[in-house]
Amino acid sequence: MKVIGLDHYNLCGPRDVLESMRDFYVEVLGLEVGYRPPFGSFGYWLYAADQPVLHLSESARGDCVSGIQSSFDHAAFRCTDLEAYSRRLGQLGIEYRTARIPRLEWVQLFFNDPAGNGVELNFPDG
Repeated sequence: MKVIGLDHYNLCGPRDVLESMRDFYVEVLGLEVGYRPPFGSFGYWLYAADQPVLHLSESARGDCVSGIQSSFDHAAFRCTDLEAYSRRLGQLGIEYRTARIPRLEWVQLFFNDPAGNGVELNFPDG
């Protein structure tokens, strides 16, 4: 028995927050809204290629917060075309910081989505 990979992550919030997060991840990261099974609640599945990597689920305000501080920091995506993403973030006025992973030859961009969730984009350096 072993974990063989990450399937997806789920963010929840009221519908207006979901709409802004959907637009953000589609416009900024290029994810695509795709098939979502007919659950009893509203939401979206956002795809990278043929994999639904981000699920957005509607909740009433406050339902997703348990009253304790979350340990969620960010979700990371492996990407191509660092220059194009840097341009897109700049054009959209999204503040980000750049970092390099020592010895691994990867460049990272860090920023937040409209709900304040951390996003990390990873690119091969060079």
